[in-house]
Amino acid sequence: MRLPALAAGATGAALLLAMAGDGTPPAPKAASEAPAIEAGASGCGTGRVPLRPGRQDLPLRNNGNTSTNVTLIDPGNGAVYAELEGVGPGTVRVLRITLGPGSYAFRCAQDGPGDPVTGPVTRISGPGGGTPGIVPVSENDLYAPARAYQAYVSTGLDRLVARTDALRSAVDDGDLDAARAAWTPAHLAYERLGAAYGTFGDFDGRIDGLPAGSPAGVRDPGFTGFHRVEYGLWHGESAASLAGVADRLARDVRALRSAWPDERMEPGDLPLRAHEILENTLQFQLTGEADQGSGTTLRTAAANLEGTRELVDLLRPLLRPRYAGLAGVDASMDRMAALLKGHSSVDALSRADHERLNGVVGELLERLAPIATICAPRRRPQGAG
Repeated sequence: MRLPALAAGATGAALLLAMAGDGTPPAPKAASEAPAIEAGASGCGTGRVPLRPGRQDLPLRNNGNTSTNVTLIDPGNGAVYAELEGVGPGTVRVLRITLGPGSYAFRCAQDGPGDPVTGPVTRISGPGGGTPGIVPVSENDLYAPARAYQAYVSTGLDRLVARTDALRSAVDDGDLDAARAAWTPAHLAYERLGAAYGTFGDFDGRIDGLPAGSPAGVRDPGFTGFHRVEYGLWHGESAASLAGVADRLARDVRALRSAWPDERMEPGDLPLRAHEILENTLQFQLTGEADQGSGTTLRTAAANLEGTRELVDLLRPLLRPRYAGLAGVDASMDRMAALLKGHSSVDALSRADHERLNGVVGELLERLAPIATICAPRRRPQGAG
């Protein structure tokens, strides 16, 4: 049920690191003769377009032979003001930014071998404010949060195994009421581990997959795991017919726990997951698409929110000095939790409540989106503080 991240807008927090550029298509090659700032490794940051205080559009031209990532930095501490990725050879891209008093330099990193090149320093003085710089996060900065999250997942997997075993036992005993009561806590134990799904590999599909896309739908042999058990429990299937499905689920969960100590979460994945967990929630839980009969999609959404809180809390020491919108993230998470409280099924919500919930989740996604950019691991320029 996991899909790649959907597009989400960044917030107005001025940490608008232009990771994806400014939306300006590359200028025709003929435009390379117009005044521009050099974005290639040769002459990085030089050109006939001066930096000045205030809002401005800075044309960046790459006269090199390979694509270049261009970053506007504070050369003193390496703080990043803005970034354009993939400025192609022979093209011009526009960087829109507001500059205040401070020191600025362009840093050009071409694809392929070779170190990034930092251009000349420009110092701007006078009143007024500009886009704040964000001191880069390194891989080393993310190791401690990643280790802490790995431990969180390990504890969660122990809980998951115990609850899934209880579900299997109830099915084996032929007690379908007990099995239905055991299904939800077992499933929620898995859903709280959302940030690790990229590391779970094939286990995620086997444990939490949906029938969408399966040739035979809910009857397809490839449809297994929690949602297959859910479908059977709430669609009149017998305990005998579900015994094999529940047993396979319990075995897959145990295999996941056994494999987990040998898995390594990439530290750089943590900031991405903070946003992606709730993207999936919006797509699958708040639409009811994931519901196979239990009517627990909103409880699943609440479990997903718990997983998101855990991630934000682990990243908080890195975010606190870098993200002015962090308090807004916390407030949006609290609003989402309040709207979910006491509700189980999205179908039971009134239209107004459903729209209100979708709005709050959309707002939260916007507030979470910058975390991936702020905490993306980067190298600091040599000599930066």
